[in-house]
Amino acid sequence: MKAVVLSSGGLDSTVCVSMAVAKNGKDNVSTLSVYYGQKHDKELECARKVADYYGLKHYEMDLSPILKYSDCSLLKTSSKEVEHSSYAEQLKGLNGNPVATYVPFRNGLFLSAVASLAISLYPNEEVEVYCGMHADDAAGNAYPDTSIEFCEFMANAIFVGSGNKVRMRYPLVKLNKAGVVKQGIELGTPFELTWSCYEGHEKACGKCGTCIDRLNAFKANGMEDPIEYEHE
Repeated sequence: MKAVVLSSGGLDSTVCVSMAVAKNGKDNVSTLSVYYGQKHDKELECARKVADYYGLKHYEMDLSPILKYSDCSLLKTSSKEVEHSSYAEQLKGLNGNPVATYVPFRNGLFLSAVASLAISLYPNEEVEVYCGMHADDAAGNAYPDTSIEFCEFMANAIFVGSGNKVRMRYPLVKLNKAGVVKQGIELGTPFELTWSCYEGHEKACGKCGTCIDRLNAFKANGMEDPIEYEHE
């Protein structure tokens, strides 16, 4: 079966690339990365490197015009700074509201794009689309478009809307970040090629929520993160 992986160049989506290749074979897997105006657009370069590593066909889309009205701190158009604290700290006092780095319905937008691409590439075949949502991002409603409920509804919408041709796969949704790293270790995922930091620097900052989660996940697995950090 053909597969298209929504690949940000980050740790979670790259584990999904590893899973899709292991299941479907590299000749049947393609990847898609999206520019949406993010400060950390270095991740797009990482997505290309991951595709090259596995020998996959890679596609890119620019969806930044859709998000030009957002003032999310992840976007280049925002004057806000990315918060340097853990997600647990960020969620305090938010009363169930998303964290400041939540990009409005980003995953819904991306999943619609990857489903459309999958149908366009393989109009007469059944296709799987992979995405890397995991439990830590959904916890406390930090990123509501990563929850199991969201994935289930989107999977149904994509399947029905594609004429029962495209199936959404979200294999990491019940795992925390440490569990995702464990899966990647077992699959030989090239973590050294990935990028998670929300800052657009040469090295990962080590202080934003996603850097903190990533570092802790590697420590939980008794490993050192293979990428370079400004601070740890």
